Amino acid sequence: MTKVSPVTDQVVHGDGADHGDGDPNRRDFIHIAAGAAAVGAGVSVLWPLINQMNPAADTVALASIEFDLTKVSEGQQVVVRWQGKPVFVRYRTPAEIEAARATPLSDLKDPQTDEERVIEGHEQYLVLVGSCTHLGCVPTFGTGDYGGWFCPCHGSHYDTSGRIRKGPAPLNLAVPEYEYLSDTRIRIG
Repeated sequence: MTKVSPVTDQVVHGDGADHGDGDPNRRDFIHIAAGAAAVGAGVSVLWPLINQMNPAADTVALASIEFDLTKVSEGQQVVVRWQGKPVFVRYRTPAEIEAARATPLSDLKDPQTDEERVIEGHEQYLVLVGSCTHLGCVPTFGTGDYGGWFCPCHGSHYDTSGRIRKGPAPLNLAVPEYEYLSDTRIRIG
């Protein structure tokens, strides 16, 4: 049975119970609290998945490395590891520098001067990421047709400045970001 209350002008059902027509603030609070709990649960589930995409602690620890150039004598190359990749540090001879500078840019697949690949005043030192730009193999020094590196995997030849001269590699060996801390010390990365 339904009647209208004379005091509040509200409809009152025969059993006298309030069937949700009451305080809307309480209902809104319940909806907001349930939504906040759902968002919190979603974040706690997704966070491990997102966090695992961050670099590993050992990689972050090697974000930059320092290297003492006195360990490399003229005509020699040293390989150091930086962020899990080999980096070639080569002390070039004057003949190697001259050969790199004498190469016409028209002969290069990825035109870049030797001066763009070294730091001015330190032209004898060449720092390169030692991964072939074709499929990531590690090239060997001194076995290529141009006095530089040769990739034994697919036959790419690089010159004494690490520029691609022949083979399937599309780009020169990469020069990582590096700076001189002193005349004999560099920081890679």
